[in-house]
Amino acid sequence: MHRRGTVVAIVVALASWICPGLGPGLVGRYRAMLLWIGAMAASLLAIAISIWLLPLSIAIRFAAALDGFRAVRAADRSDLPSTALGVVIAVALNLAVPYAIRATSLEAFKMPSSSMSPTLNIGDHVFADKLTPRLRGVERGELIVFVQPCERERDYLKRVIALAGETVEVRCNTVYVNGVPLAEELVQGEGCTYRDLAEPSTTWRTESCSEYRETAGAHRYHVYHDPGRPARDARRGQLPAGDAHDFPSLGGSREPPRCPIGIRGPTAADQAPGSIVETRQGAGPCELQLHYVVPPDHVFAMGDNRSNSNDSRYWGAVPVSLIKGRVVGIWLSMTDMIPRFDRFGSVD
Repeated sequence: MHRRGTVVAIVVALASWICPGLGPGLVGRYRAMLLWIGAMAASLLAIAISIWLLPLSIAIRFAAALDGFRAVRAADRSDLPSTALGVVIAVALNLAVPYAIRATSLEAFKMPSSSMSPTLNIGDHVFADKLTPRLRGVERGELIVFVQPCERERDYLKRVIALAGETVEVRCNTVYVNGVPLAEELVQGEGCTYRDLAEPSTTWRTESCSEYRETAGAHRYHVYHDPGRPARDARRGQLPAGDAHDFPSLGGSREPPRCPIGIRGPTAADQAPGSIVETRQGAGPCELQLHYVVPPDHVFAMGDNRSNSNDSRYWGAVPVSLIKGRVVGIWLSMTDMIPRFDRFGSVD
């Protein structure tokens, strides 16, 4: 007699939540085992289409746990033996399939800084679609994850502002692509604040800001600037000088931004410098006069927190070969170890 009992069935059900198909595998139902593993894989791949399909993956795990319990109880009634081989296969496939998906199609990342606020906050966990950027490339306005060209051990999350061959110029905080300003409108001036955490400090601080709504390509999103921008915009034509975050800088060297001299390794070598072109002499500080040309097979990326982002304005364009994926959405957000369910969802 092969009696495992209710306690074993409950343990198998819990294990089947982690490893869908383990219950059927334990009792030799290999077809059912493979179907559950296939369903789990399909539900993970579906997240690359929309973050709102994440609950489907959770539902499949619940169903797999229930089926694991039923499989053991049914095997007890039919006096079917357990098989260690089925357990080994189920565990191996549940390890291999997610690993393969992570390597080729979908990977999770965590936002460590406020450089993408308000779109992504510190503690936001996102999924990145790694497949479609390889098939169709990336578009202007999309959020991407990439290997930082100058620090190959770090991943960055930024927004694509311009593509290869396009020009970028930032004057008095307005971003111009190919000489055309990105559409923007003031959302909040006075009273705009956000929370920031400067590593390695563990103390949160409140930063002042001004909030704008900006459009790049088909994407409309919110960005932060310093709190004084609305006042400067009101007297834009009378400003004696531009902003410290304008790009390219009107003072000093006219060399295009790139990884610092001395950086070595394949990622730094992949980065082309691009070029800076002067288009007008004697222009006012807020007028177009000096732009950056994105080199071939590169993109220009910026953070949404424009006055607090280390991005292409300072270290150059991102080689397309270093792009890991396109951000699909937020699947988990933690603030002070407390989950923020209101943060779940897609991002633009």
